[in-house]
Amino acid sequence: MAEQSDFLAEMGERSGDIALQCSEAAGYLSELNRRIGADCVQLAALQDTMERLAANQSESVAAAHELRATARRADDMLAQGHEGATLSLSEVSGLIEHVTSLEGDLRRFLEIIGTVGSISEELGAIARQTRLLGVNASIEAARGGEATMGFAVVADEIRRLAGQAGESAASVGEKLSQLDRDARRLIGGVESNIARGRGVNAHLDHLRGTMADMAALVGQFGDRSQAIVACTDAADADVTTLSAGLEQFGQSSRVNASGVDGARRQLEGLESLANDMLNATAHGGGRTRNSRYIALAEEGADEVQQLVQQALDRGLLSMEALFDRRYAPVAGTDPVQYHNGFVGFADTMLRPILDRRTGEDKAIIGCCLIDQNGFLPTHISRRSQPQRPGDHRWNLENARNRQIFMDSQTRRALDQDGDFFLFTYRQDLGEGRYRALRSVFVPLAWGGRRWGLYEVGYLI
Repeated sequence: MAEQSDFLAEMGERSGDIALQCSEAAGYLSELNRRIGADCVQLAALQDTMERLAANQSESVAAAHELRATARRADDMLAQGHEGATLSLSEVSGLIEHVTSLEGDLRRFLEIIGTVGSISEELGAIARQTRLLGVNASIEAARGGEATMGFAVVADEIRRLAGQAGESAASVGEKLSQLDRDARRLIGGVESNIARGRGVNAHLDHLRGTMADMAALVGQFGDRSQAIVACTDAADADVTTLSAGLEQFGQSSRVNASGVDGARRQLEGLESLANDMLNATAHGGGRTRNSRYIALAEEGADEVQQLVQQALDRGLLSMEALFDRRYAPVAGTDPVQYHNGFVGFADTMLRPILDRRTGEDKAIIGCCLIDQNGFLPTHISRRSQPQRPGDHRWNLENARNRQIFMDSQTRRALDQDGDFFLFTYRQDLGEGRYRALRSVFVPLAWGGRRWGLYEVGYLI
């Protein structure tokens, strides 16, 4: 019988080890699943970004094609405009050349006017001399008497013609003077326009060069737009390929996450079976390495049971406060802590018991109280420190009092009937971190009502 008992105890211990390993593996898979889930969320966000990028890329491709078409139209229009402008500029340049060439003609015209003026002056001098000759002829005719009367008539006629010639020469000279003044004024204006024409010619030459540069720029713009179209088309194809790859990767990630979650559930099921064997062995009466901690848990639970009952009997604690389930969140706590009617009594009267019981064995990491909803009204002093604002991780490990925790094994211990439960489970340390513990859970009840559990957690 002794050998059989030892064998069963050994089997129970092995089951406990299996449960511990299953718990650690399930914890790893839970963290892996959490990371895959987080990656899936990021992947979904990336896919949304890719969809927006694909839409923007499609717009870029359309814009690039429109840009190329615009460049071609601009090139055609500039080519036509350049041809017309070149023709117009050539005509303007020819007109300016023609105007510029008038300068020599006008100067020759002034020289002719000057020559005609000289001839007019010579005619006037001849008329004066002729008139003087006519006067002399009249004097001589008068001296000759009857014999020179005919000569006198000729002399008079000569004087009259000389007078008319002089008047005509004077009139021609006056007209020529007026013509000379008008011609010089016209030449002055023409010379000014000629000077401007020469400046315009320089501007026209610059304009021709500018238009040639514009044509070259439009050509370059067309070439670059063609290159942009090629790049955007290639980028569009790459975006399509990348989007398809992300979609395939996303589907694969979801399948993997589902597979990991299934493996985790199977491990948790195996963990539960191993825990059932461990718990059954612990109730078999044989001595195991867990027996000491079971005894310490039962002693600690009895002490808490008696102290609370005495407080109820003396009126120091009411059943309403003991079973208060109105958890009021404490403002500014992270993780959230809660307050109810039992917290004050638990901190003052029960925490010292938890501290003392935790110090009874170095393997014990903590003794605590858990109500039916997973609420810890108090904890050992080392785990009940004031929270540090903004330090979530530190608070989760060092301010575990007044928080709500729940896992599958704790839930089983809360829901089942028995004198105690020995389970291996994963203690949630937050941010995907777990620690595999072996715990003894002893049910607590007052006034015939199940309150929760007294737990002793220890490392094997």
